[in-house]
Amino acid sequence: MENVLTLIAANDAGLTDESIAAIRTQLKEIGAYVAAPVWLSAGKACDVAFDHLAPEQADACARFVLGKAKVDVVAQGLENRRKMLLVADMDSTMVVGETLDELAEYAGIKDRIAAITTRAMNGEIGFEDALRERIALMAGLPETALAETWDKTQLMPGARTLVQTMKANGATCVLVSGGFTFFTSRVREACGFDIDLGNRFIFTDGKLSGVEDPILGRQTKLATLIKTAGERQIPLALSAAVGDGANDLDMIKAAGLGVAYQAKPMVAAEARVRIDHGDLTALLYAQGYSDADFVGA
Repeated sequence: MENVLTLIAANDAGLTDESIAAIRTQLKEIGAYVAAPVWLSAGKACDVAFDHLAPEQADACARFVLGKAKVDVVAQGLENRRKMLLVADMDSTMVVGETLDELAEYAGIKDRIAAITTRAMNGEIGFEDALRERIALMAGLPETALAETWDKTQLMPGARTLVQTMKANGATCVLVSGGFTFFTSRVREACGFDIDLGNRFIFTDGKLSGVEDPILGRQTKLATLIKTAGERQIPLALSAAVGDGANDLDMIKAAGLGVAYQAKPMVAAEARVRIDHGDLTALLYAQGYSDADFVGA
């Protein structure tokens, strides 16, 4: 078999033998040769290998059969399926929510900052200008607010398992964020990333006064993917990238497995793979890992 269709439900009762059988029947009717299903997680994730059909056709076929079911669909070639490099965004990807928005709560302007963040993540305004604007609005915020914000920050479900499982199988894992190193360093430690990259606050007399140049944004994320792959002699076909916002789109498009995770509409529309329902372990199922392979769960 040359290709595989992976179906990933939002919970462990989201997939049934009947739904898989219906998809296999439909695939056969449009000309595919279909293998027996392989369950990666009972009721939650299943592989269906197939030939004589393009992945895009299998993807569309499965989505038609599933209708509005909360099941993610990943169709791809079997070759190079398991990745040796992961480059991940932080905010709303590896952690729940946007750390800068949460930090802004201590300045009493969370809604105002969040509105700018949303526009930037939707690609409506440039990321770098948006970041400078948000930091300027938060000028004077006490440095102590950083630790208080971190204490409330939660890892996205499946975040640690994704990183730990890939690392246990020889992959390099990089966290690259338009957020700030105060937070990226802590997420790196919590999940086990090899490297973290982010922007840096400027504090004067314990008060927020700016952001250091150059600002890490969309081009830096793509450059990090390409540079890390080159340094470690990993073909881009063996890389995975995951993110949710406009500044993640270039790296998502360049990676062998580029995933828009619970992403903004314009990102989800352009990414080859999108995960709308599952948690971050969906990226492991997409690579053919089963529950028995998971590390750090």
